Amino acid sequence: MEKTKNINELLKAGVRLVRLEQRVRERAVVLDEVRASLPERLAEAVVSAGIEDGRLTIGVAGSVWASRIRYCSEITRLALSRKLGMQLLAVRVRVVPAPQGT
Repeated sequence: MEKTKNINELLKAGVRLVRLEQRVRERAVVLDEVRASLPERLAEAVVSAGIEDGRLTIGVAGSVWASRIRYCSEITRLALSRKLGMQLLAVRVRVVPAPQGT
């Protein structure tokens, strides 16, 4: 027989899931906007993007692509600031593992 759970525990888990879903949607929008602001070949190398504390972080599949994207980072920062209506103070480009199945 399973141990019963307190209803408050279940509700807290639901709230956390809603917040997580919202964050995933927000990051998807940022990723789409980053890709749209870059030339097509560079956009294909971007695997993740997010904004935290006014800093845009772009995850790229490979150090060569990261170097190339850094050259476009100021243009990307300005374009996203305007498009999303928020002030982005900095851009950080990170090399990240490519998603599974690519």
